[in-house]
Formats: sequence, C-alpha cells, structure tokens
Amino acid sequence: MRKIKQKIIERMGTRISLSIVHPEAEKLLEEADHMLADYEARFSANNLESDLMAVNQQAGLKPVCVDPDLYELIQIGKEYSLSSRLALNITIGPLIKLWKIGFTGAHVPEKREIEERLKLIDPADIEMDAEKGTVYLIKKGMEIDLGALAKGYFADQLKSFFQKEGVQSGLVDLGGNVLTIGENSKHEDGYWRVGIQKPSPVRGALVGAILVKDKSVVTSGIYERSLKVNGKDYHHIFDSKTGYPIENELTSITIVSNNSIDGELWTTMAFGLSPTAVIQHAENIAGIEAFVITKDNDIKMTSGLSPYVILL
Repeated sequence: MRKIKQKIIERMGTRISLSIVHPEAEKLLEEADHMLADYEARFSANNLESDLMAVNQQAGLKPVCVDPDLYELIQIGKEYSLSSRLALNITIGPLIKLWKIGFTGAHVPEKREIEERLKLIDPADIEMDAEKGTVYLIKKGMEIDLGALAKGYFADQLKSFFQKEGVQSGLVDLGGNVLTIGENSKHEDGYWRVGIQKPSPVRGALVGAILVKDKSVVTSGIYERSLKVNGKDYHHIFDSKTGYPIENELTSITIVSNNSIDGELWTTMAFGLSPTAVIQHAENIAGIEAFVITKDNDIKMTSGLSPYVILL
C-alpha cells in the first residue's frame, strides 16, 4: 500500500494542506502548488496586479477582457448574487474595505459612509459580454470580491486535476474548505473524518466530525473574523440591504456537497436565514446537506447527514 504524501502551503491568507496517494505524488503536488499560485495571482481582490483588480480599477471607465476561468467564476457569482435574496453578493467589496473587519484599521463606519457604499454593491451593475470575454462594472468605485466562492472553485479544479492524473485517494484542504477524493485507506470503512470547528477563533477545537467519501465539506462562521466595539460584536458576513453584519442566531454553517463551489455558495447564501430555515431549505435541495451551530450552542442538521456525524 502506497503512503499518502502531504504538502503544506501558505497561500491566500490561509494554511493549505494537499494530501494524495500516487506514485508521482511529489510532482503532482508541486504542479498543484503552481496552480494555486496562478489562481491567487489572477483572482485576488487584494493584489493590485491581479486580473480581478484590473476589472475593479476600470470600474466606471471601460470593460476589461479576462481569462475564461475568471469570466466563468464572475458569471457564477453574479448569477447567484442576483437569483438568491440571501447573503451572497460578489460586489460587496466596497463595504468590506470600509469596515476592514479582520484587517488593520477595522472600525464601525459612519452611517453616511455605509449609505454611500450601498450604492456601489448591486450585482446587476456588472455587465458581461460572453462573445468578447469582457467584464464591466458600470459605476466608479465598484469592486468585485470573489472570496465567497473562489476557494471552492480552486478546490474543484485541483480535484479534477488530481483525478485526471490517476489519483484515487486524497484530500484538498484550503483552510475551512475540505474536498475529499475517493476513500481513506487509513480507516477500514473508507471514510474521511472532517472535523467541525467549534464556534471559536482557536483552530482545532472541534464539536465533532463528519464522515465523507468523495464529498466537499465547507464551514463558514461569524467567529472567523470579528470586531468588538463598546461591548457589541461585529462579524465579517454582511447584509447587502443594511450595510451592517447580518444579525441572527447563527454562529456557523457547514455544507456537505459533491462540489466545493456549491458548499462555498450555500454557506454564504444561507447565512441570511434562521437556523431552522437553513435546515428546512437544505432538506429540499438535492445533493446538499447542512449542519448549523447557533449562538446558544444548539446543533441542527439535515436528516441525510445525521448518520454520518460523530459529536464529541
């Protein structure tokens, strides 16, 4: 039995772990690292030299031609931002950069500042031309931020690459976004154990684990980046209507799905719902399972997921 090879990478502001079983594992892991470096260079909303930032810098000025994969991801993000009346909005960039939660200079902005930014975060103001491959933000000051779905897209691309190269067992962990390939030979039942983070900024503190094969497990929580001002907590998941962080009883959502991008999309979109509504919603979507933790540390999960959850 071949041993699993692992590569740890620091990219995209997080710790990435790639683990595969393959006779040329080291070579494939190096290629995967190059893929991630390329995605980071082109898709980043924080790198002034990225292709995405070229779109943002030309907001209100002119359309920008982008690579097909970036065009596809923006198109997916726009479609879901418009079709869901929930929390996903890829034009949220100006609001995130105003609050700066999780970054140096985080603060609670003035109401008038928030109201100004709200005029710049309508995904309907993204114009796309499939024939020319261009993206145009029609208002100066608009910005696209793909942080709510990019890691899912990258994880799916890495899994596809590994499988094309003959990898039958492996794990892609992009910091809170885990995608498994085939079975885990370390366990007789073949299941991978993916930990569920406690609602705490301390990494590694778990409430339990989910057993999966060939599935994605994505978790998003309000504890990841937060700001406390005058005794009130503010987190990094915003309501596009108010310009303030969403207020409800949720602290974290974990989505189990076939594709990682679906997990990314639904962990964000569902944050606009109540804990009970998240579960009810997920029960009616084929291929989506949900696990939520409330501010009272109550746990709810979909019926299809419960046989595969081990609580500690």
